[in-house]
Amino acid sequence: MLLTITTTAEPATDLGFLLHKHPERVQEFGQSFGTATVFYPEAGEQRCTAALMLEVDPIALVRSRGRNSPDFSLSQYVNDRPYAASSLLAVALADVFRTARAGRCKARPELPGTPLPLELRLPALPCRGAPELARRLFEPLGWEVDARAVPLDERFPEWGDSRYIGLTLRGSARLQDALNHLYVLLPVLDDGKHYWIAPDEVDKLIRGGEGWLRDHPERGLIARRYLGRRWSLARTALARLAELGDETEDELEPAVEEDITEEAATAEAGTTTEEAEAPKPKALNVRRREAVLAKLAELGAASVIDLGCGQGELVGALLARPAFTRVGGMDVSPMALTIAARKLRLERMPDAKRARLTLFQGALTYADKRLSGYDAAVLMEVIEHVDPPRLPALEHVVFGRARPHHVLVTTPNIEHNVRYEFLTGLRHSDHRFEWNRAEFTAWARGVAGRYGYEVAFEAIGDDDPEVGPPTQMGVFTRDQRS
Repeated sequence: MLLTITTTAEPATDLGFLLHKHPERVQEFGQSFGTATVFYPEAGEQRCTAALMLEVDPIALVRSRGRNSPDFSLSQYVNDRPYAASSLLAVALADVFRTARAGRCKARPELPGTPLPLELRLPALPCRGAPELARRLFEPLGWEVDARAVPLDERFPEWGDSRYIGLTLRGSARLQDALNHLYVLLPVLDDGKHYWIAPDEVDKLIRGGEGWLRDHPERGLIARRYLGRRWSLARTALARLAELGDETEDELEPAVEEDITEEAATAEAGTTTEEAEAPKPKALNVRRREAVLAKLAELGAASVIDLGCGQGELVGALLARPAFTRVGGMDVSPMALTIAARKLRLERMPDAKRARLTLFQGALTYADKRLSGYDAAVLMEVIEHVDPPRLPALEHVVFGRARPHHVLVTTPNIEHNVRYEFLTGLRHSDHRFEWNRAEFTAWARGVAGRYGYEVAFEAIGDDDPEVGPPTQMGVFTRDQRS
């Protein structure tokens, strides 16, 4: 297989720094299944192309087969299907461009964070789903996709197309992101891997999909295919990918796609037809949002600010209710706010609704006049992303300076983590801590006492009799005398 990466950002030879591969050298990297070679067909100031060529050695592949790998007997030598060529290329890419995928460049540390005009080409790529699937996977990531089916034989068009496509991606992106897109999505297109899929594949998917997979419209399909249609692993991956720890239950269930019938999907998931037809419980993130909205309505808040609004899910729900006459959203990430504006369709929003909304960038550990004047503030799955030594600063900014009448704080209950299969550690890679119920209660009561508030506690999600609910909420109300 062949992958070429081209840039026209001047000086284009900076591509060599990013890839940690010198343009004047041909380098070979031995793999357990063959040889990966990196070379530069062109390397100029205005245009530079790096090529990764993977030559698969079927004998080496058979000899390196692990104890748990499937045995394809003679077909290992005469049929390319067992080799899962895209999976092999993804593994070689991860090995050869490991530093570039991590976004590190000691010689030019400013380069990895800079978007570049890129063109990625794979002239022959296994794809189970036709060119349309490639467009569904790559276009939401901002790529201009040119995907064309490769005919079985150009001399005999009546034979139809092969299962291979020629794929070209064009766009502006960080090289780190482009490589991670390929690393995750190449095996998804092929719908196969050349090695046994163990639970640690979930970690690989989470790392490779960081920053983009959670909001991909096809994340359910991606997780299922990447994890070999092992539904328990897909459930775990989707739960960890979701914002602040949880995902919609719809996407944790195996979907019916391509040649899998509804009966087969139901049987493989281990459920009966009656169970499959039973109403599915609402996802935790939906229940959390609904609980916050209901509590705000109960409190009679007319103006609400979502602190740490992320990509605008709660902001959108607030705007959908005319009773909330003023809605604010603040986040430390400009990228999250850009995505929020796109999801909210800010440019096409009616003037009356747009007048109710304020979105702005800021940090919760610094006093900001824009936070004041709201009836209620919401910190939904936010405090656990703050380093513990900085929590007092957040408390001062929200409860001491902004001083809304009400503050709603939700956070994960770490005791409930034992109910998540395969989860090790915290629910999200960016969590600095997760509290149990006693720890959250102690913190909330301490804050309330210091800043003149009263606090009540509510459970969100199923309240497990042994480990409590998955999410805990503190409802702070300012003492009118303070």
